[in-house]
Amino acid sequence: MSLPWEFHPVQGDRVRLDLLRDDDLDALHAIQSDPEVCRYLLYEPRTRGEVARRLAEDSAATRLEKVDDYLQPAIRDGAGMLLGTMYLRLTSVEDLTAEIGWLLAPQHQGRGYAREAAALVLDLAFGELGLHRVYAELDPRNDASVALCERLGMRHEAHFVEHMMFKGEWADTGVYGILAREWQRRG
Repeated sequence: MSLPWEFHPVQGDRVRLDLLRDDDLDALHAIQSDPEVCRYLLYEPRTRGEVARRLAEDSAATRLEKVDDYLQPAIRDGAGMLLGTMYLRLTSVEDLTAEIGWLLAPQHQGRGYAREAAALVLDLAFGELGLHRVYAELDPRNDASVALCERLGMRHEAHFVEHMMFKGEWADTGVYGILAREWQRRG
């Protein structure tokens, strides 16, 4: 693995991944305060102040070096508009493993932006970073995220029943994963 690793912007065909900026606050607040967006997330809709605090933390997360280091780059369209965010967290340096996640504004869902952004992150993870395995943990009721995992070629590895107390009720957790060699074979 190539650690420490510093984030750098990445350009895709239709999206660009780069650092979150202070001027993303309004768009990010619109996403993170939407009850429907937060339905399957570990947090309730956030206030503007909570989003501002998270924005400051997430925009400063630029380096991967040790377990629990993470990146939360912005997903932007060609005009630089914030569409959502990606997430990559080192979960094991020894085992070359990371967790991936995504968050997209409702008006931009269903257009392939999340798939392209996630593919860019997986290219980085298995290329520059030299990871062996990347996985996503999600609420299996989140059909859009399940479908995205499948489109990315991730396999359904586990389904934990009533795995966690989630917003006042027991909830299941689904785990999807992909190995470097599997991602590279996708061509």
